[in-house]
Amino acid sequence: MKIPFNNPVPVGNEEENIKIALQSGHLSGDGAFTKKCHTLLEETLGVPKVLLTTSCTHALEMMAILLDIWEGDEVIIPDFTFVSTVNAFVLRGAHPVFVDIRPDTLNLDESKLEEAITPRTKAIVPVHYAGVGCEMDAIMGIAQHHKIPVLEDNAHALFAKYKGKYMGTFGSMAAQSFHETKNFSCGEGGALLINDHKLVERAEIVREKGTNRSRFFRGQVDKYTWVDIGSSYLPSDILAGVLYAQLEEREKIQAYRKTLWETYHFALKDWAEKENIQLPTVPEHTEQAYHMFYILLPNLDARQKFIAYLREHDIHSVFHYLPLHLSDMGIRLGGRPDDFPITEDVSNRLVRLPFSYGLSSSEQEQVIDSVLRFKVL
Repeated sequence: MKIPFNNPVPVGNEEENIKIALQSGHLSGDGAFTKKCHTLLEETLGVPKVLLTTSCTHALEMMAILLDIWEGDEVIIPDFTFVSTVNAFVLRGAHPVFVDIRPDTLNLDESKLEEAITPRTKAIVPVHYAGVGCEMDAIMGIAQHHKIPVLEDNAHALFAKYKGKYMGTFGSMAAQSFHETKNFSCGEGGALLINDHKLVERAEIVREKGTNRSRFFRGQVDKYTWVDIGSSYLPSDILAGVLYAQLEEREKIQAYRKTLWETYHFALKDWAEKENIQLPTVPEHTEQAYHMFYILLPNLDARQKFIAYLREHDIHSVFHYLPLHLSDMGIRLGGRPDDFPITEDVSNRLVRLPFSYGLSSSEQEQVIDSVLRFKVL
């Protein structure tokens, strides 16, 4: 496509950091750049511990291990999310309990949360869709009342806030993504944010293949050995160098993404109202991460025509998640049509427009000009 949906580009010292990592003699995990990323995120977010991982998926899997999820446990998850959110817990034998989403922010509907809780509920996993925070006051209140841990899927929402507090700092843990489609990227990568001090030491063990290797390198034990289950979740320090360059430029990146988002919103609002199209909703008490710009067409047929129309103009737009309960795996777990009407409706109508730091202002103008010429009927 002439104008791609996503265009990952360097923004600062990525190439220089790669050279430094290559020359350092330490290419594996937990090198100098990994530690710099840890420190930057911990100090900026006020998180007790951050651990880079090879992906957000692996950060989610670590959360499931650290929470001792076992067969028969239930985990509450929004029906409208990526498969990694649910896979991490199903891999441990848990049964996912899906909850429908709000029609405005497309986040987990907190009003439906209480009815999903049972004596077997082991965790609640809100997903901050499009970088807009869930209603965390209500979610945390319900979770605390039932003494259930909250684990945030914060893949879209790094540096976003809810009532002045950073997303990813509400639950006992949060998972972060640095995939190439995210605001800050190293191609493939993630992070585990740990807000519960009691989980830190075991998290280091799980991340290091179930060994106490981190304690050994700190001089706390004279040799390291296998002490728990775990896997290899450490990214190369080369990737950490790329990520650190992006995090250093976080204010520049976020400012540009904000400009892109606001330009879309201002240019399309009259067209959207005329064509019966819904633009994103961002509550006043939230500060979004400007992760994406989506629109909701009136129906599936209009959505498909819109995507094809943009493709004819060499513009790549994409839809997003399919309802988890209607997937092959979701049906095997008991999902049925019409169980989650908002998710099913939104999934049929949503389109994401090109949106990345690599999208130039002139390219965005071309997208907007094309969109404004589209007629639903």
